[in-house]
Amino acid sequence: MEFIDLGINKRILDAIKEEGYTEPSPIQKEAIPVVLTGRDVLGCAQTGSGKTAAFAIPILQQLALENNNPRKIKALVLAPTRELALQIHESFKTYGKYLKSKCGVIMGGVSQGFQVKMINSGVDILVATPGRLLDLINQKIVFLDSLRYLVLDEADQMLDMGFINDIKKILRFIPIHRQTLFFTATMPDEILKLTNDILKDPYNISVNPVSSTVDTIKQYVYFTDKTKKNDLLKYCILKNGKNNSTLIFTRTKHQANKVAQYLSTNGIKAMAIHGNKSQSARQQALNSFKEGNINALVATDIAARGIDISDLSCVINFDLPEVNETYVHRIGRTGRAGKSGVSISFCDINEVNLLKSIEKLIKREIEVIEDHPYKMEVKVKKETKKSEPKKNNKMNVKNKKDDSSKSKLESPKKKTLEVSNNKEKNFKKVYNKNKSKKNIQ
Repeated sequence: MEFIDLGINKRILDAIKEEGYTEPSPIQKEAIPVVLTGRDVLGCAQTGSGKTAAFAIPILQQLALENNNPRKIKALVLAPTRELALQIHESFKTYGKYLKSKCGVIMGGVSQGFQVKMINSGVDILVATPGRLLDLINQKIVFLDSLRYLVLDEADQMLDMGFINDIKKILRFIPIHRQTLFFTATMPDEILKLTNDILKDPYNISVNPVSSTVDTIKQYVYFTDKTKKNDLLKYCILKNGKNNSTLIFTRTKHQANKVAQYLSTNGIKAMAIHGNKSQSARQQALNSFKEGNINALVATDIAARGIDISDLSCVINFDLPEVNETYVHRIGRTGRAGKSGVSISFCDINEVNLLKSIEKLIKREIEVIEDHPYKMEVKVKKETKKSEPKKNNKMNVKNKKDDSSKSKLESPKKKTLEVSNNKEKNFKKVYNKNKSKKNIQ
């Protein structure tokens, strides 16, 4: 099946073709015809499945049939992060570049002046983050009384980021008679309840559940020590090609800054992107990465679902995520639209259980790369006891006192020794699978 078989407007087809797409993804095949009928949709799909086009294309087509004068907000797309909002906005502009519909984006982290001017000039489609939208509604700058299409994208991440209450408040300003499209990667109880409240007889679509990873992504894991991760990162980037684009995920904002600084001082152009950065700084880093001015972008999970970069060659998990599903979202930044990609994860002794949980979720073992210079070292110190000759009773009493004192002093070392031994046993038990040495081809 090709896009032309879905009954899509020729002007939209021309824009899609110019982007190099001819065949729709599974979620696009299912969702586009249903959205065109006017029915509500509940879509459960993982990152990188192509769901943005699944709602953008049919909305653009429906609006193209209407009279857009005067311009009023007829379609609203809510997204959890600024990066994702910008990405969705760009998709609408790309697919609708031969149409008359006008799309705008509003988000926090930047001055609202330009956004207010844009709203006042009139838009047909508005992409927004919940906080800034609610703020402009309360200021009586944004009016949603003409809304016909509502899209909630990455709804589960909105829940994680605490936006659900904002969404419920926004719903009070939206007409009851509308078409609602709801997309999420996971379906926790709070999200399920929200769908029951806002969707009417939805058509359910489930494509590539969050436990699955794209087959075109080659996944590898390197066992190393925490103190060696920086050097291993440099080694992997140089091994895969210094000029190739590499997206690196860390667990904390502080770590992201440190990693970016380390790479920069070692001849690899890198920048960090996270929540503490201003919107202008985040956008500058993202644009520099997309345009190839830097080779490595270090990000926290706030950007895991909001970065869409074509031909991203490699994703590296500098720290394994504590939430298993986040692993799927992270590596979903590569291997998009049927292209191949590589995912590399670093695992230190304290992350072994996290790796086991991830493998359980994705139902596969991640290939271990053993042939590298920064291997994990579990150091176990063996202690030997020296026997002392018995001399007389007084000396024996003295020796007992000394031994007792010595025992107290050495008890922490024995405890450390037992922990180290246990860690080594657990590690060998679980990961003594791949004895042959493997390299990334």
